[in-house]
Amino acid sequence: MRHRATAPDSPAPTAAAPPGAQALPPRSDWDTLARLFPYLWEYKWRVMAALAFMISAKVANVGVPVLLKTLVDTMSPAGGNGAPALLVVPLALLVAYGLLRLSTSLFTELRELVFAKATEGAARRISLEVFRHLHALSLRFHLDRQTGGMTRDIERGTRGVHSLISYSLYSIIPTLIEVTLVLTLLAVKFDVWFAGITIIALVFYVLFTVTVTEWRTKFRKQMNELDSSAHSRAIDSLLNYETVKYFNNEAFEASRYDESLERYRRAAVKSQTTLSLLNTGQQLIIAIGLVAMLWRATQGVVEGRMTLGDLVMVNAFMIQLYIPLGFLGVIYREIKQSLTDLDKMFNLLEKEREVADEPGARPLHFPPLPRSPDARGPAGGQVDATVRFENVSFAYEPSRPILHHVSFEIPAGKTVAVVGSSGAGKSTLARLLFRFYDVSNPQEGGRITIAGQDIRHVSQSSLRQAIGIVPQDTVLFNDTVEYNIAYGKPGASRAEVEEAARAARIHDFISATPKGYNTMVGERGLKLSGGEKQRVAIARTLLKNPPVLIFDEATSALDSANERAIQAELRTAAQNKTTLVIAHRLSTVADAHEILVMDAGRIIERGNHADLLARDGRYAQMWALQQQGHDGEPVAAQAASVG
Repeated sequence: MRHRATAPDSPAPTAAAPPGAQALPPRSDWDTLARLFPYLWEYKWRVMAALAFMISAKVANVGVPVLLKTLVDTMSPAGGNGAPALLVVPLALLVAYGLLRLSTSLFTELRELVFAKATEGAARRISLEVFRHLHALSLRFHLDRQTGGMTRDIERGTRGVHSLISYSLYSIIPTLIEVTLVLTLLAVKFDVWFAGITIIALVFYVLFTVTVTEWRTKFRKQMNELDSSAHSRAIDSLLNYETVKYFNNEAFEASRYDESLERYRRAAVKSQTTLSLLNTGQQLIIAIGLVAMLWRATQGVVEGRMTLGDLVMVNAFMIQLYIPLGFLGVIYREIKQSLTDLDKMFNLLEKEREVADEPGARPLHFPPLPRSPDARGPAGGQVDATVRFENVSFAYEPSRPILHHVSFEIPAGKTVAVVGSSGAGKSTLARLLFRFYDVSNPQEGGRITIAGQDIRHVSQSSLRQAIGIVPQDTVLFNDTVEYNIAYGKPGASRAEVEEAARAARIHDFISATPKGYNTMVGERGLKLSGGEKQRVAIARTLLKNPPVLIFDEATSALDSANERAIQAELRTAAQNKTTLVIAHRLSTVADAHEILVMDAGRIIERGNHADLLARDGRYAQMWALQQQGHDGEPVAAQAASVG
């Protein structure tokens, strides 16, 4: 099999790859098979049993023409041995013939039955590994991906495992075994010309099939790429259904989709045309081979070197050989396509993780803090969850720095707020704290610590378990309200879910719906309003109850009355927890222990609300602007919410 040299088939470096990362070398089809082999070898006893049944089936299949030859010779006038023989022998041969036919089917079904667990097990394990690996890849990869095309690749790859095993184990290998048995029998029983004609026909057939299939593979690849592209466009359009409706662009989206379908149609027609050429050439070679074999056998019968039964046997052998060979082009094409699809899925497995745990990374540990006399925390005191950003710089792209040597501390149990204009780098702080990305300047001492532990040296699982976030843009699973709240603590009881919902001021709304907590929220939670989605997000974070909290515009979608109520709940939830609040509305962070004002990736002011107002700097200007409504009059609601 050939090595792939075209771009679509060679694994490309991920968008998340660090500068200087090299593309993986192209992988041959044999390498892909070698990559699949360990998944099957876990079921080695089933593999060997399946091979044994397969060989038995082919031996029985080859025995059928031999028995048919004996039956014909026995029934011919020259081969008969009297009336008793004509009555007894054919009956025994007929029974044996039926048993051989049954044995062929029986061994074939046993082979498939024994090997089904290996096939399904390998497909399940590969799919699960890909799923887990995709979740382990960096945020950068998922921001760059095309969901529709990627899911299509996974779907085709999983199907490719079944197809590859089915066509190779159930078609190619059995055909090779049968060809070997038939050629051996023809060469031993008759003259070498029978084997020679068969071999010559097979060689021409295989060479023609492989050559034409290799040539038309590019059309098949193009078909798949266009299929993925069309699927990606359709998925993207449907996910943005509301946007399409807002701008009345249904016809535009249909036109874009039809453009993709038209390109796919042209590629499919070209693929079918070349397939028809392949099939016609194959049948021509098969016909010439059959005519040559039957001419040789007929000549042998005329000359007395062969019996009529020999002629029937040769004809039966040729039919048994050429019927499966008639599908060789389809089988070879499907195997090549399965290898390509499987290779694409393996490429996903080999995407390097931009953010990976260090070897031997330990869980994040929170030592207890001595409890002060006025502490209001639970019995046993609070833990040291102090968060420090030390000289942190970061850039999503080297040419566009986002953070410049940012340093600050969130003491254990305290709340620090970050404010500033859009694009100042506020949300990037939360992404770095979750370790969706690593800091860009570790060599300069840039690092983030929790409880004195560099988050690059602890396991990501324990780090994210210790942090809860209420994001500005809440996306929910297409499941029930209860499922989405309980997602913060899988396995939580209904009572715990309801308690969290009450704290988030959404319990009454849920109870008022016909299905209560079993209400479906729809794709991405679109059946709920923005405020309802945000309260669900608050509830599941409260249910998680982690030592570190991040509120990223946590009340931006709420009305003023609910915002004030939720702010009180959030303040209660943040007690004795290390809390980072990211906000645009300054009134929501006025009671923070420290407020950081960011601009262009730098902290330009810091202090509490009163200090920053007294300085009459950027914060004071922002505060003054936000105290004025669109018509220039003070906003009483905002002023009333100041802590």
